[in-house]
Amino acid sequence: MNMNQITLPVSDMQAANNFYLALGFTQIVDTPHYARFICPDGEASFSLSLEKEPFSNGAILYFEHQDLDNWVAQCQSRGIDFQQLPTEQRYLWREAITTDPSGNKLKLYWAGDNRLNPPWRVNKTYQHSN
Repeated sequence: MNMNQITLPVSDMQAANNFYLALGFTQIVDTPHYARFICPDGEASFSLSLEKEPFSNGAILYFEHQDLDNWVAQCQSRGIDFQQLPTEQRYLWREAITTDPSGNKLKLYWAGDNRLNPPWRVNKTYQHSN
């Protein structure tokens, strides 16, 4: 199994497209009401959907980059503001925090091996009970 994509609501498609392009993503679909992007590394994708009604989104998108500090500096030079610059976290990740023009929260981070193998990792799977 693999996750295909996440779709974020946006209130201004052009502003959202510009924001995600400035972060370094490649846009592969561009319509007035829907856009889709792919990550420069790997095969992950995400999309944007124009919403006419007010919305509130509590989701947080995480994008990983080994050279986090450099990536954040590049984003800042392209006009992206950060609420938090790269900071070491107690859960062994280094994170920066920003929001897109529609208020969707993003964390740009580097976790290395701790992303999938933190010291507190468990390996639970579904167990059918009778």
